Amino acid sequence: MRRKLWLTIGWIFMGLGIIGIALPVVPTVPFLLVAAWAFARSSPALRQRILDHPTYGPPVRAWQERGAVGYKAKVWAISAMSAGVGLSWWVGMPLWVVMTQAVICTCVAVFLLTRPSA
Repeated sequence: MRRKLWLTIGWIFMGLGIIGIALPVVPTVPFLLVAAWAFARSSPALRQRILDHPTYGPPVRAWQERGAVGYKAKVWAISAMSAGVGLSWWVGMPLWVVMTQAVICTCVAVFLLTRPSA
């Protein structure tokens, strides 16, 4: 029963990762990280296929082995978060919404910046 649950979680996140390939606002690698984690508990062969992928395998391996995030990924993530907060402010969202968003995005940015670069 547990194996099927992990396999289902893996396939759901794999599907979300595939969607992320086509949609620029949806991140691919974080979904593949969850898929690889779930597949490790249900299907090591599927996990290995993710790790062996020529494009998406290296960032997944870097995270799993060293907790590392690529420099370009850090720049893109922090830029996107900053743009999102700026857009919220520009369109006139309530100040408490903008501030909440800014605090959360700042915490995520600090986390990213403290990770080693891949």
